[in-house]
Amino acid sequence: MFHHQARDRAFDRAFVRRSGALAASAVIAAAIALAPMAASAQAPAAPAATAEGIRVVYHINDTASQALAALRNIRNHLDVDPTARITVVTHAFGVDFLMEGMKDRNDNSFAATVAALKNRGVTFEVCEITLKNRNLKKEQFIQEVDFTPSGVARIAQLQARERAAYIRP
Repeated sequence: MFHHQARDRAFDRAFVRRSGALAASAVIAAAIALAPMAASAQAPAAPAATAEGIRVVYHINDTASQALAALRNIRNHLDVDPTARITVVTHAFGVDFLMEGMKDRNDNSFAATVAALKNRGVTFEVCEITLKNRNLKKEQFIQEVDFTPSGVARIAQLQARERAAYIRP
């Protein structure tokens, strides 16, 4: 009886190894077959490339830590890809660099850089909710800016509807 039990256990182990290997190979085969579908289902939508170029939204919510770097990045971006369609959306303390008379930490006016980028097709948008919350007036801003009802809603719209690439310097 002992001999049969040892033989049965050896058979069971061999069966488990074989069926495990078969199950593993079936799982691997299924994973390989489904991988292209899973990749396409999970991949984010590619930024929209139009005849005018790729859509990009730069998000600025703090002038002190982001504005100077963002303007430099945008200039570099356009130097490499002059067809890019760039929108800068600002809210909270990110609107400050677009106000009349604002200067960077080197005492240079932001207005000249913004005007140069505007001439290259960049649009600058200021959140109207920020204006209300901070008691600011549209007249306090340089002429190159546009206004949007909500900065964060605008960013979402650009990403979802227009498939704009998102950059936050």
